[in-house]
Amino acid sequence: MLNVNSITKVFDPGLVSEKVALNRLNLTMAEGDFITIIGGNGAGKSSLLNAIAGKFFCDAGTISIAGNDITAFPEFKRAQWIGRVFQDPMMGTASNMTIEENLSIAIRRGKNRTLNWGIGKGEKELFYDQLRQLDLGLEERPRAKVGQLSGGQRQALTLLMATIRKPKLLLLDEHTAALDPSTGRKVLELTNKLVSEENLTALMVTHNMRDALAFGNRTIMMHEGRIIADIRADEKKRMEVDDLIALFEKSSKSALANDRMLLG
Repeated sequence: MLNVNSITKVFDPGLVSEKVALNRLNLTMAEGDFITIIGGNGAGKSSLLNAIAGKFFCDAGTISIAGNDITAFPEFKRAQWIGRVFQDPMMGTASNMTIEENLSIAIRRGKNRTLNWGIGKGEKELFYDQLRQLDLGLEERPRAKVGQLSGGQRQALTLLMATIRKPKLLLLDEHTAALDPSTGRKVLELTNKLVSEENLTALMVTHNMRDALAFGNRTIMMHEGRIIADIRADEKKRMEVDDLIALFEKSSKSALANDRMLLG
């Protein structure tokens, strides 16, 4: 479903600040794969998601989704296949618009614009049903401004917006990191529910090793712009956090120096 073939990205080439973010990286995902991504700071986790989403063009390599070569497509053209939730709850929604207006934008993502952009009765009913599954009471507040919502409510709404049209690929970039532990856990459980029930193909960056092992059917480990380990479902079930740390140190030939990962 997703094929990332030998992509490379170097920022500030030839300068003192030169950084190899992605180094001939390869990744293949089947439909329905839910992959968690871990690695130290600067390993290339977010750069991989940005490369797939089209935030920048790679220096080399190709990317395809569902048989479509999107390597040269700008970000807005890739949006018809990709849904994304960012770390910052303020991103992904329009704070000065209502909940139902935000959902209306999301459900039209990738469609041709027409003169009829009103929210019809059928859409209102769909939005009510979708919001009710969040269990946050938002279905009773469709006309509330998104800027009035808490960080957790806003992130849950962003997740719903990213999945309402069942994207070919869902990108989750540490989307619970900015939330308090209780709210973050609820959003993570909602994520798992949506991915499972809709059979979504998803890539989730996390610093929490327990979450990396608990969620998804694969875990990939990144270091210096490359994937150094790809842990499949059967092996994941047998692993503990200490096993994950040992695998990282063996595969990267370096000690894990990331407090967030160790504390997580």
